[in-house]
Amino acid sequence: MNEDTIAAVATGITGAGIGIIRVSGTHAVSVCQPLFKGAVSLDKAESHKVYYGHIVKNGLDGDLTLDEVLITVFLSPRSYTKEDVVEISCHGGSFVISRILSLILEDKRVRLADPGEFTKRAFLNGRIDLSQAESVMNIISSDNENMLRQSMRQLQGDLSNKIHVLREDMLHEMAYVEAALDDPEHYDLTGYSDNLLIKINDWNKQIKALINSAREGRIMRDGIKAVIVGRPNVGKSSLLNALAKTDRAIVTDIPGTTRDIIEEKVYLSDIVLALTDTAGIRQTQDVIEQIGVNKSIDNMEEADIILWLMDASDPFSREDLAIEEHIVPEKTIVVLNKSDLININKDVDKLYSDRYPIVNISAKFGTGFNDLAEIIKMLIFEQNVDKSVDIFILNERHARLLADCSVSLSLVDKSITDGMPEDLFLTDLMDAYQSLGFILGEELEDDLVDKIFSEFCMGK
Repeated sequence: MNEDTIAAVATGITGAGIGIIRVSGTHAVSVCQPLFKGAVSLDKAESHKVYYGHIVKNGLDGDLTLDEVLITVFLSPRSYTKEDVVEISCHGGSFVISRILSLILEDKRVRLADPGEFTKRAFLNGRIDLSQAESVMNIISSDNENMLRQSMRQLQGDLSNKIHVLREDMLHEMAYVEAALDDPEHYDLTGYSDNLLIKINDWNKQIKALINSAREGRIMRDGIKAVIVGRPNVGKSSLLNALAKTDRAIVTDIPGTTRDIIEEKVYLSDIVLALTDTAGIRQTQDVIEQIGVNKSIDNMEEADIILWLMDASDPFSREDLAIEEHIVPEKTIVVLNKSDLININKDVDKLYSDRYPIVNISAKFGTGFNDLAEIIKMLIFEQNVDKSVDIFILNERHARLLADCSVSLSLVDKSITDGMPEDLFLTDLMDAYQSLGFILGEELEDDLVDKIFSEFCMGK
């Protein structure tokens, strides 16, 4: 365990009704004890019980009561960090929180915690592995149900358990090969490579399924990348404003108003869209507008979903038709805006009903959005998600390490297929084993650990 004791505001200094100050380390109880005046002295307090009292500053002119508080002691090892932890629940005013924290930090045995240091200590003290620690930050940053649910599963160990099983299987095989090479009289390798090849293929299948889930994991984390495209004045900016429930983009009757990319995270039904409003796509002599048009085309390539917006009240035009050469069909939805008007564009149904999903909406009145959400979910989740996968990779670091593991396993496969001796593919198998270990935080260098936890928020 670390010898020094750390303290920080765990709830942020935001002027909320309640604030929590967390103290963790060998001296947590003895540092807080003289500051707390209650029915029980903290050194006699039972673990995991809440006590009422006051935080008092002792001075030459008498005692000064700073706040009325509830205080909880969590004795090692039954705490978040596996160290002694004291949590002070005080009023959430920024001044009172800062004053109590400053009073705690006057004790030279305690210092201000670094960002993520409480969770870092939970990892270093063996309470959680690194993948679970990273899921803590995913929970904090979750802004939708799917992200929160998946982050909680990973905090509870679903991903860790799968990685542990794979590593144990690999370790067993490596140990057998090592033993056979050292003691060939008692361990027979005849036919072993063929059996190992079956296992390698199974491991790689599981690893690749996790790698493939990273796309859905990114969507859970960041939202579905959806880009609105169409000719000028079909209502692209109006649609963004309607979904964002704010005047995020300028709306006028003048074609070509939107020249740059406007991005907004919006909530549509039970999905999150990282929505991009683009410049209207058309031939133009305006240099600045043409740059916007080029950006629109680039964004279509990077998007998960393309919302090809057309005006339901206008006849189908050549400008509409010209856009199709830039469209990626399998991720495109034709969206007919202004469907509240009488003259519904029949040309679109005639041309595109067998090629793209079509939905009628009104950005002005907010109708048709639930239908749009259902089509987006069908394209993103129902058609592309591997139903056998129930764990999704949310972290880019994990995805890179899984890819490294898969490469190493493929090298083992090649060595076996080429008839190479067992001692030659043992190194690649060890690399695969090690890559999975890095996900859990085993054999990880200190500077990388520091970098990962430096990205956490203060007090966590």
